[in-house]
Amino acid sequence: MPFDITTTAPAELIGIGGFCLYVTTYTLQNLRVISGHSLRYMCMNLTASSSVLIGLTSSFNLAAAMIQIFWITISLIGIALHVRRCRKSRSETGGSPAHGVNA
Repeated sequence: MPFDITTTAPAELIGIGGFCLYVTTYTLQNLRVISGHSLRYMCMNLTASSSVLIGLTSSFNLAAAMIQIFWITISLIGIALHVRRCRKSRSETGGSPAHGVNA
C-alpha cells in the first residue's frame, strides 16, 4: 500500500516528524555537532519521543509506547539534572555562567 500524505492521520505525521528528529539528533551527536550531555540534545530527544508517542495514538503498539515513555522519563530526568547542575555551578561562581557546561 503506497504512502499517501493526504490520507495520513495528523497524529501519524507527528510521529513521523518524531522519527526524523530522533535520526537527526542521533546523527548530530555522533558527528559531535552536539554533545550528549547538552540541554539541546536532551530536549531534542524529549520532543522526538513525545512526537512518536503521539503518533502511536493512530496505530498503537504497546512495546513502542513503553519505549517512548521510558525515553521521555529519562529525558526529563536528564533535563532536571542539567538545570540543577547549572544552578549549582552559577551559585558557586557568584552568578556568572558556568564554564564547561554545554547548554
